[in-house]
This record gives sequence, C-alpha cells and structure tokens, in this order.
Amino acid sequence: MRTVLRIIGTWLIGLALVLLVIDGTKSLAANAIVMTSLGDGWTAIHPGSIEAVSAFFSSRLFADLLASLFASLLTYPAFAVIGVPGIVLALLGRRPRSQRFLRTEEI
Repeated sequence: MRTVLRIIGTWLIGLALVLLVIDGTKSLAANAIVMTSLGDGWTAIHPGSIEAVSAFFSSRLFADLLASLFASLLTYPAFAVIGVPGIVLALLGRRPRSQRFLRTEEI
C-alpha cells in the first residue's frame, strides 16, 4: 500500500512541477507573476466536466458547503492544489523511521 501511495504522490508532484514550469514560463513572457488557477486550467482542458462536478456536488447532502468549498478550491493555483496532496501522499507512503537506516549489527 505504501508503494502505491508513493507512486501516486510522485506523479502528483511531477504534475505540479510541470504546472509550475508552465506558470513560470507565462510569468517570464508577461513580465509579471502569473499563476493559473485550477478552474482556468480545468476549463482549458475539459470545460464540460467542471460543470458536471458542480452539478454532482449540488445534489449531495451538504450541497451549500460542498459548492462553496469547490468554488474556493477552483481559485487556488493549480500547482498548489495538485502538489500539496502529492506531498502528503508521498509522506504517508514513506518507510517508518526505524527502517530507513541499517544498524551496525545488520551490516
């Protein structure tokens, strides 16, 4: 299970770095800091799915809470929204501290 968490975390961190490089390139071209929000990136890739997810959340029990959380999540930079769960998953998938180093008796 830890291996799966590390692999998924690594892929998410890689995707976040790609998104960060894209934002960095746009920032260099514009001579200003440009951060693409998750909503803008998602709309550029597949605009219909963002509406489907909004409709899905509006049909759930806590529709108002989910809609406001989803709307605020879409305003954050895409690299941060993808990177933070990637880092968390990579940390959850790491080995326990006692197994990282060999003891002198084990050499």
